[in-house]
Amino acid sequence: MEQTHWYDRIWAALIFFTRLPFWRLHQPPQACYRTVVEHWPLTGWLTGGVAAVTLWVCSQYLPYALAVLLAIVARLLLTGALHEDGLADFMDGFGGGTDRNRILAIMKDSHIGTFGVLGLILYELMLAASLFSLSPLMAAVAIWAADPFAKMLTAPLVVVMPYARREEEAKAKVVYRSMSWWAGVSLLIQGVLPMGIFIWLTNIYWGWLVIVPTLVMTLLSLHIWRRLRGYTGDCCGAVCLLVELSILMVVAAEMVR
Repeated sequence: MEQTHWYDRIWAALIFFTRLPFWRLHQPPQACYRTVVEHWPLTGWLTGGVAAVTLWVCSQYLPYALAVLLAIVARLLLTGALHEDGLADFMDGFGGGTDRNRILAIMKDSHIGTFGVLGLILYELMLAASLFSLSPLMAAVAIWAADPFAKMLTAPLVVVMPYARREEEAKAKVVYRSMSWWAGVSLLIQGVLPMGIFIWLTNIYWGWLVIVPTLVMTLLSLHIWRRLRGYTGDCCGAVCLLVELSILMVVAAEMVR
């Protein structure tokens, strides 16, 4: 791997996981794109932050339900629906595939099927309902914290599993490298810091915020391993969104207690 710097790897993550034209400001070496997962939660600070600010500002001038929908749209535009595309492919593949090769073939197909459509609709409805059940300020802070925390919990998939396809078959033309211990520590800080701030500001019980999403991530990972014996980028995107949704549902449940 060619020599790269830490700031090159952050630039690569921002370019890879968002649609903002960061590439106009700096072009990191191609090798940096193999490390983007190591800074995935850091991009969540941006994507979750944009959704949070959109929700809070719009809630001051528009009906709250509309503010929630605009926050979701803002993040979709910022990410190019990258993870939602993964969720749709994941649902189609695991819903319609009967064996490993068939699942991988369906997930690589650019067409969306019944399972993908239903999965996206149900996911977006549950996301919107979870945010709508919270006050504007609580929802804004929660989504800012949940986004990077979910990415942090999902990132170890690339460490504990091999890539399920050959490298040249990767949809994004990138296969992530395994993380070093230092990258793991950095990943932990990136994900835990916003969640720690959220817990400190809201005094919400932290236990379920850790147990439930970790359980969701573990069960999904075991299912992926049983069916594929490896991960794909679509699997990472799907797990990230479902883990994040579980966090927001926990927050919503805590608020009605």
